[in-house]
Amino acid sequence: MLRFFSKNKEITLKAPFKGEIVDIKEVDDPAFSTKMLGDGVAVRPNSNIAVAPCDGKIAQIFPTNHAFGIITKEGLEILVHIGIDTVNLKGEGFKRLVEVGTDVKKGTGIIEVDLNYIKKSGKDTITPVVITNMDKVENMSKNLNNNEEILKIKVKK
Repeated sequence: MLRFFSKNKEITLKAPFKGEIVDIKEVDDPAFSTKMLGDGVAVRPNSNIAVAPCDGKIAQIFPTNHAFGIITKEGLEILVHIGIDTVNLKGEGFKRLVEVGTDVKKGTGIIEVDLNYIKKSGKDTITPVVITNMDKVENMSKNLNNNEEILKIKVKK
């Protein structure tokens, strides 16, 4: 009897900003550093446009524009949270470039960010990129040395 095995889909995420890639454990917020919301990495941005880390649909943009969620066609849910405690800026320093429901390609601009304003407001600009539905992940590898491939994720079938 012949059996056919389908290969699980591998997704590569790019950094939502150019900048230094760091382990999620270095984020100064226990919701991220303890992986309460999921696993991933974080970026210390040095560019001002947050881009889609992968192809997918924008599932959520917070009203304050400080975070967005994207869902891949494989059902992987990714949260990009720009800065720590930036919700308290009430949208100042953030400009939405797309709307919820938009299909985007990897690298599409999602949020324009005024990094100087965030820093002057006393907030950390570090940006966690988190897989929020880890139950869909068979395995994941992190690359802290490359903005183009920060995470490689094999999605469960």
